[in-house]
Amino acid sequence: MTVVVATENFELYHGVVNELRDRGVTFTTVEPGDDLPESATVLIRAETDADEVETGVDEVESDARTVVADPEDPRRAVEEALAFMRGGEGRTVVGIDPGTRPGIAVLSGDLVVAAFHVPLADVTETVRQEIADAVDPVVRIGDGARLQGAQLVRELEDAPVELVDETGTTPYLGTGARGMGDVLAAVNIARLEGERVEGREVEPTAGELKVIQNRSRQRSDENREIDEELARRVAAGDLTLEEAMDEHRNGGEDR
Repeated sequence: MTVVVATENFELYHGVVNELRDRGVTFTTVEPGDDLPESATVLIRAETDADEVETGVDEVESDARTVVADPEDPRRAVEEALAFMRGGEGRTVVGIDPGTRPGIAVLSGDLVVAAFHVPLADVTETVRQEIADAVDPVVRIGDGARLQGAQLVRELEDAPVELVDETGTTPYLGTGARGMGDVLAAVNIARLEGERVEGREVEPTAGELKVIQNRSRQRSDENREIDEELARRVAAGDLTLEEAMDEHRNGGEDR
């Protein structure tokens, strides 16, 4: 089983080859128009290589799957190729372990194809990019960090979201694995079926409101803390923390 790269697009060639090497995938390269080797399982090419490649490939005799790749996103092409080699497309499932810096895991079937550990503000855009071209994707969010999880459910309202009981999803971390817990928990969350939700309303506790207020003081140059009303609006997703700090700084004029 071999991946074949056949393209005249310099950017695509190097992007795909680097992705394949990083994953330890066996591959070979041919010139567009050349015959494919008998071991070819998947052919990766650019849209602009169509005419040249098709003249050298007998579509009737070859069982190789053709993946048309975007030079700006070689990783997605490689993931599609590997999914085919595993015997099927595999459903795209995104698991999120919510928090101030959530772990994100992207699975295709049972295989983890991407992982991220990003600030909360970057999660929604990261997830949307990962599911943009997927067929029937699902996003599974752990129910542990209630406020951050509720925010993500709201922001991903245009995606199918399931809320997952994340009890026991954080693994024991041995020596050298520090910092991996959130991502590994996201993998486990992605593998658990949850309850489909359209939104999530959370009534913040006094302790959760105090955490938001403390964060505002820590970020303020004047060591000022927003009041409970503004903290509640932040918890509800009506304001970002920065917007709440601005309102507090302006004496509530915008309320």
